[in-house]
Amino acid sequence: MTTQPIERQPSERVYVRLRAGVLRGEYAPRQALKPQELANEHGVSLAVVREALLRLVGEGLAERLPNRGFAVPATGDERWQRVAEARAVIEPATLRLAIERGDLEWEARVRAAHHRLAGTPVDDLDTWSEAHRLFHRVLLEGCANDALLETFDRLWTASELARRWSARAAPGRDHAAEHRAIEEAALARAADRAAELLRIHVSRTVEALAIEPPS
Repeated sequence: MTTQPIERQPSERVYVRLRAGVLRGEYAPRQALKPQELANEHGVSLAVVREALLRLVGEGLAERLPNRGFAVPATGDERWQRVAEARAVIEPATLRLAIERGDLEWEARVRAAHHRLAGTPVDDLDTWSEAHRLFHRVLLEGCANDALLETFDRLWTASELARRWSARAAPGRDHAAEHRAIEEAALARAADRAAELLRIHVSRTVEALAIEPPS
């Protein structure tokens, strides 16, 4: 007997579609996300769309405008700078702990995560993005501190849209070399070098963002 897949609730379905659309660039920076138009497009109620949009706001993928509904954030939003600054402080410190506390199993997982990332085609955007997240997450998991890892998860989600815009704005950046250098330094237990490489890596993302939307 085959099991039928469970159909997503309308709010979850709309949320997933809108989230993917924003991340894939289907909606331009500063573009209005009009609840009624989206409700008509997806064949759902206004309440369902508003619920989905509020979830996007919580993830930093949309912003709520006073008396003007919702919109995609701007590339020049100061929030990206604040998130990058937080990551550049927290992640290198967490990596130091991971290098200090990580065991052989951690080393093996870091190698495997990097191997997966290096072998994933960059043009397979969603798959590469997940491999990218996993590499950074596994790199820090040796810290054995759930509070720090939960902070990483929140900041990663908040910065993913900026990272994708940055990749479009600076297509010549050698991400593979940066990741390889971080992995090598971490596994060599060179904490100072690994932390500095990660700080630079994180900071470069927002440096490529312009005030105007990338072309």
